[in-house]
Amino acid sequence: MVQLFLCVPTEGGSVNTVAVEARKSLLNNVESIIKSIIKSAEMKNSRRDVAARLLRMIFDKKPKMAGSILAKKGHILEEFFRGNPKRIMQWFGHFAVTGESTHKKGAKALSQFAFVNRDMCWEELEWKGKHRQSPAVVATKPHYFRDLDVLQTVENFLEYVPDFWSSDELADSIKDGEILQIDAGYFVDQFLYLMYEDNSKDAWCVVEDFLIDEQFSSLSQHLLIHLDEQRLLDFLKSLGKLISPTSQCKELSFPCCWLEVLLSGHCDRISLDDLVLLNCVIAKGRQLWRLMNDEEQLEEQEQMEEILKGINHLTVADHFALMKEMVERELPDALKWIGIQSWVIFCVLSKECRSGDSCESLFCHNKIEFRKVEDYTLVQNDGCSIKHLPDTDDVDLAGSSQKRRKRNRRTKRHRYDSDDDKLDELLELGSSNGKNYVESRGSWHLSTDGFSASWDIADIPDHLSTYYLKIWVKWACFR
Repeated sequence: MVQLFLCVPTEGGSVNTVAVEARKSLLNNVESIIKSIIKSAEMKNSRRDVAARLLRMIFDKKPKMAGSILAKKGHILEEFFRGNPKRIMQWFGHFAVTGESTHKKGAKALSQFAFVNRDMCWEELEWKGKHRQSPAVVATKPHYFRDLDVLQTVENFLEYVPDFWSSDELADSIKDGEILQIDAGYFVDQFLYLMYEDNSKDAWCVVEDFLIDEQFSSLSQHLLIHLDEQRLLDFLKSLGKLISPTSQCKELSFPCCWLEVLLSGHCDRISLDDLVLLNCVIAKGRQLWRLMNDEEQLEEQEQMEEILKGINHLTVADHFALMKEMVERELPDALKWIGIQSWVIFCVLSKECRSGDSCESLFCHNKIEFRKVEDYTLVQNDGCSIKHLPDTDDVDLAGSSQKRRKRNRRTKRHRYDSDDDKLDELLELGSSNGKNYVESRGSWHLSTDGFSASWDIADIPDHLSTYYLKIWVKWACFR
């Protein structure tokens, strides 16, 4: 039965130096296997520019930030609408009908500007009816603007009323950023031009403010996958200068805290390969395990099998001696070796936790208090619970019909759909050949999280190896 070392001892004891050195050698071998798996599974680098992706994030999450810049760029708005009837109608075609109090979007800007500057531009308004409407009549009956030939009027304004495109009325309608939804690609190109050709200080300030305010986990998920290796490393170093980890980060209160601390103070002393490795063992342990068990990874799989068969069992004193060596290392190095050790624990638990009895024996052996529950729920990393059905063709073991299992697969594929599809598909538990099948029945509340969640058998290895990582990274790196 595996010893998890979930408590930091108050003092050491008699240390078996041979066992400690053997474990260090094992971790080195595991590192080589992980790097081999990562190298063979890497996807082709995308050519999409990170700046374009970042701008789309700004448009989606903080459109007002971009809208405030666009509102000052009348020439961009002119070109956006010129020769494009569809865009004109989408923005300027929302005049109020009877019973509505006001026009919307560009229609409001057009009507307000026309009234304020009626002596200059009223003649450029085109009407669908036989008679033109006067300002006095439309002022008392604003719904008459419904008779305006919007397309011809805006084309007239593009040709003969240049002041409209830099007016306060139009700017007020633009600044909330709603116009970005009409054609985000167009505005991405315009902002890229402002940033890299015009070197617009305002545009760069928007980008910097967004980077500072946005959650780091969100930035990582949306941006990092679009960079080649050198640009990724350059970007991470630049991003690290903007990060100020809170005290909660040193408590590892959130999943990405280790990365925030690492980038904020140690990015210059770590390679991209080590960053990728760290992310795999700390944040993607389950996907890495599933990837290793893929048919294309037979060599690495056999090597890992041999390592796990011959793994030496450390005493509490041996393990503490190993951890004390980590304290003497730089943070990136210490974090890497603790991360690899936690993944080794994950691998061992994935092989040992195959039934309810084996899990409960593990809890008892490691003095983990537990309370059995009967709802068989799977708790995911985001804290949400979903009913878990194993992905297997054995109807009796699954306790469900073929139709239910197919629907479950579709649900999982939708939940984890992302640019990292190949790895995320590996989140599905079990395999079609039944090779990695685990018993589905069994769920517990554990003392490791204060009995706050219900843990399924399939999630026990992930939860306990992560708990191990948190304890020892806090002790070795953040004391």
